[in-house]
Amino acid sequence: MQDRDIPLCVDLDGTLLRSDLLFESALSLIRANPLSVIHMAIWLIAGGKANLKRQIAQRTTLDVSVLPYETRVLGWLREENGGRRKILCSASDQTLVDAVARHVGGFDEALGSDGVRNLAGVNKGETLSSLYGEKRFDYAGNAGVDQHVWNRARRAVLVNAPPSLQRHAQTAYEVERVFERESVGPRTWLKALRLHQWLKNLLVFLPLLTAHQLFTPGFAQRAAVAFLSFGLCASATYIINDLLDLDADRRHRTKRARPFASGALQIRDGLMAAPLLLLAAFALAFALSPRFALVLLGYCVLTLAYSLSIKRVAVLDVVALAALYTIRIIAGTVAIGIDASFWLLAFSMFLFLSLAMIKRYTELRGLLADGRSHASGRGYSVEDLPLVQSLGAASGYLSVLVCALYINSTASELLYGRPQVLWLLCPLLLYWISRAWLIAHRGEMHDDPVVFAVTDPVSRIVVAICAVVVLLAI
Repeated sequence: MQDRDIPLCVDLDGTLLRSDLLFESALSLIRANPLSVIHMAIWLIAGGKANLKRQIAQRTTLDVSVLPYETRVLGWLREENGGRRKILCSASDQTLVDAVARHVGGFDEALGSDGVRNLAGVNKGETLSSLYGEKRFDYAGNAGVDQHVWNRARRAVLVNAPPSLQRHAQTAYEVERVFERESVGPRTWLKALRLHQWLKNLLVFLPLLTAHQLFTPGFAQRAAVAFLSFGLCASATYIINDLLDLDADRRHRTKRARPFASGALQIRDGLMAAPLLLLAAFALAFALSPRFALVLLGYCVLTLAYSLSIKRVAVLDVVALAALYTIRIIAGTVAIGIDASFWLLAFSMFLFLSLAMIKRYTELRGLLADGRSHASGRGYSVEDLPLVQSLGAASGYLSVLVCALYINSTASELLYGRPQVLWLLCPLLLYWISRAWLIAHRGEMHDDPVVFAVTDPVSRIVVAICAVVVLLAI
């Protein structure tokens, strides 16, 4: 029998697609309605995985055009000619399998779970054998469960299979082709954890510096534990945010390259990593103090609320971002056991609101450059650019005003021998804020203004001069 008479059956999740449609659709539903997690448990208990997939598929709409497809498999399928039939067969719900088959094209048939029978493993093997005959079809898959199908297939095609499965398949089946698994190195995970964003958590050290308590025994160590705790918590929430924002990230000109959006990391890996990171973060927080753990909990709740809903509400989203920065400073005061400074909190709220506005302004400029009018998953349109710019600049200048009022207050006299020297901070801050907005206006700003501040040579010089000014004022 010639190859053209043998149907080629291709798995979807993990084979044609570098993701899993059950996780994709479930996260999409959770993003729209967080309480749907409870419903999912009921659907699973009541009717099994097939029922769960059907209920989720009926309540959400996935844009299959932006999903991370395995380009090597797509290219191979397009090279297959000679009239050979191609069948897309997946344990995902039939509705989603049909949508992918229509988008990709080239498939003669699409098979999926029907709400009662989960088309995976043994069930998939039995279905394909009954349709095409025992040993009369070839099958492309990626996971251990696919062995039940390869046992009944003529030839096996392995896609991104683990090394152990590859070794077993080479001896147990007639392997037609192998698409090697792309290794996921530490750099990919570091990118997902966004360790560079831990720089924001250096704010927990700010109360230590502004209160001149750096050399107080034990304070620096407690602040370091607070920094690590916030870092672990932040990485967990970044992963959660990325998982909930997959669709919007895949439409973004740069965020589409993020590990989960691109399919470099599997969604299930993120769902396991996030709780472990949170557990480690709160273990450290409780070791420091229950009050600090409570502040961390507030930060975590606000971050999750931001990911689930606040980010879609214009203006409220940037206020929440500014509050998240300020909470880090509050956490620093709690960690070392001193009172929070009104002046420091007011200054940080206005300054970080300005930076959050720069972030939104940069995103909107990117939309304008791409010819789009609205931000996916956000409450802004390109028409809001002038307003965002004016609100952000005003907020930045208000932070300088707070700094000036502090310098002229009795509070500064208690900490500084020459508080009048601190006046030099005002023109430095005015310059830096104005320059940041000028760069954003020219479309040259990094997506994250904090990353810009850390990597920009001029910003580093300004920070160094500010540090010298503070030292001279002491």
